[in-house]
Amino acid sequence: MNARAAPRRAVRRVPAFSAPWLARQLRTQIGSLRGAQLCVAFSGGADSMALLAALAALRARSGFQLRALHVNHRLQPQADAMAASALQAAATLAVDCEVLRAPVRVPRGASLEATARTVRYAALRARLAEGEWLLLAQHREDQFETVLLQLLRGAGVAGLAAMPLKSGTLLRPLLPVSSAALRGYLQRRRIRWHEDPSNADQRFDRNYLRLQLTPLIEARWPGAMQTVARSAALAAEAQMLLETLADRDLRVAHDGAALQVSVLRRLGATECRNALRRWLALMNLPLPDQRRLQEIAGPVLRARHDAQPLVAWPGAEVRRHGDLLYARARAVGNHAQPRAVPAAAPRPLRWDWRARPRLLLPAGGSLRLVPDASGPLAVAALPARFLIRFRVGGERLAREHGQQALKRLLQEHHLPPWLRAAVPLLYAGRRLVAVADWWCAGELLHQNVRAGGPRARLRWMAAGE
Repeated sequence: MNARAAPRRAVRRVPAFSAPWLARQLRTQIGSLRGAQLCVAFSGGADSMALLAALAALRARSGFQLRALHVNHRLQPQADAMAASALQAAATLAVDCEVLRAPVRVPRGASLEATARTVRYAALRARLAEGEWLLLAQHREDQFETVLLQLLRGAGVAGLAAMPLKSGTLLRPLLPVSSAALRGYLQRRRIRWHEDPSNADQRFDRNYLRLQLTPLIEARWPGAMQTVARSAALAAEAQMLLETLADRDLRVAHDGAALQVSVLRRLGATECRNALRRWLALMNLPLPDQRRLQEIAGPVLRARHDAQPLVAWPGAEVRRHGDLLYARARAVGNHAQPRAVPAAAPRPLRWDWRARPRLLLPAGGSLRLVPDASGPLAVAALPARFLIRFRVGGERLAREHGQQALKRLLQEHHLPPWLRAAVPLLYAGRRLVAVADWWCAGELLHQNVRAGGPRARLRWMAAGE
C-alpha cells in the first residue's frame, strides 16, 4: 500500500505584529481608544511584554489609560523573583504594575493547571476598575493548544470556543499573531523578557502539547493552526446561537440574580443545562464539569421544596432555597460546608467614603457610594465616616411608624439564610442608618434635608454578582 501524501494547502499569512497593527485590532474590538482604561495581565514573559510594550508606545498619541497586573501564585521558588522582574520591566515602560498574591490550593482530584487558571482569573477580575478592559496576551499557538486540549477533555461547543477575541470586559487582541512575531517585535527593539521555568515542565499538559505534539502536527499539516482557528470561530458562532436561546429562557426564569426552579423544570434537559451554563457565565463564575451540571439540572431541581441542596466546584457553588436557585463565588479549595450564620461576625470596618468610594467587603463583593442626581441620599446629611458591621441578630430599623426587625427586611428581599450574614449594615456612631442599598434612615434622605445639594445612592454588590 502506498503512503498517501499529506495534502498541500496554501497557508494563510500570519500578520506581522506592530503597535499600529495592535491599535487597529483594538479599535475593531472596543471602538475609539481615547479615554479607554486598559489593564494588561502581565507575567513578564515574551507575549505579555510585547503586548505591554506596544501599548506603552501607543498610549501618548491614542489617549488611553494603561496599567498592568502580575499574579504571583507562589508555586515555584522563583515566583517572587519573577514578580520583582515584572515590576521592573513595567517600570522601564513607565507603566504602573501591581502584584497580586494569589496562592493556589488544589482540591483533591483537581488539576493544578485548571485550579491556578481559575484563581488567576478571579484575582484579575477582582482588581479591575469599573469600565476597565482586561487584556490577555494569548496568541495563535495558545488558541491552537486550547482547542486541542478541550477536544481531549471532551468539551462541548462552549469549550471549543473558549478563547474568543472578546468576552465581556476581557480582550485577546493577539490571537491572530504568532509567538515568533511577538518575540521578533521585542528583539528588534532590544526589549528583554524573562522565561518562566515552568514552561519547560512537561508534566503539565499544555507544555507537553506545545513541546512534543505541536511540532509534529505542524510538520505534517502546515496550515493546522489556521484551520483549527477557523473551527474555533465556527464553534463561537454556534455558541452565540446557544446563548441567544439561553437568554430567552433566562428572561422568564430570572428572579433578581436567582432563577425560579419551577420555570427551569418546564425546560427540556438540554435547554435547562444550556440556560444554567449561560447563567453562570453571565455571573463570571467558572463553569462546572458535566457531572455537576447534570446534578444541578436533575436532583437539585427535583429536590423537596424545603430542602437546601448544594453543589460546589472550584471557584463557585449553586444552592437551592425554596423555589429559587442561587449561585455565588467560592474560594478555590474550600471544601467546608458553608454555615447559615458564621461562628463570629467579621470585624467592623471604618469607611471614609470620600477618600474611598468603593469598599471591598470581607465576605466578597463591595459597597459603593455613587453620585446620582436622582439618588435618595443627601450627601450633606451623611456622616464623615460609616462604621460597617454585619448581622449578629436582634437588629432593628427605625421606620416612620415604629421599628421593624432587620430579619423581616431580609425576608422581604428573599435573601436566603446563608447570605444574610454578608449584608453590610451601616452605622453612624451606634445608630443603624442603612442596610446595604435596601433601606436608609429618614435623616439621610434628600426630601428630609432642607439644604438640598448633591445627591447619591448606595450600591451593594454581593459576592459573585
